[in-house]
Amino acid sequence: MQVKDLTIEELKLLIQETVAETIQSLLIDPDEGKQVKPEVKQQLLDSLQRTQAGEGGVPAKEIAKKLGLQWE
Repeated sequence: MQVKDLTIEELKLLIQETVAETIQSLLIDPDEGKQVKPEVKQQLLDSLQRTQAGEGGVPAKEIAKKLGLQWE
């Protein structure tokens, strides 16, 4: 069957199903159930503590420059 052969209601249903499937695929976490390595977890905790203590990070513009990207 081709789209031109669908009724308006059938087309609407097809679009709704397609949108629902797309949204569902975007919400799936590919890392679900995986473990974070202890050293990565510690780096994240250290970064969080520094941020909470008011320490600033590296500006995005500087990172972009190091990677050869333009930052607007």
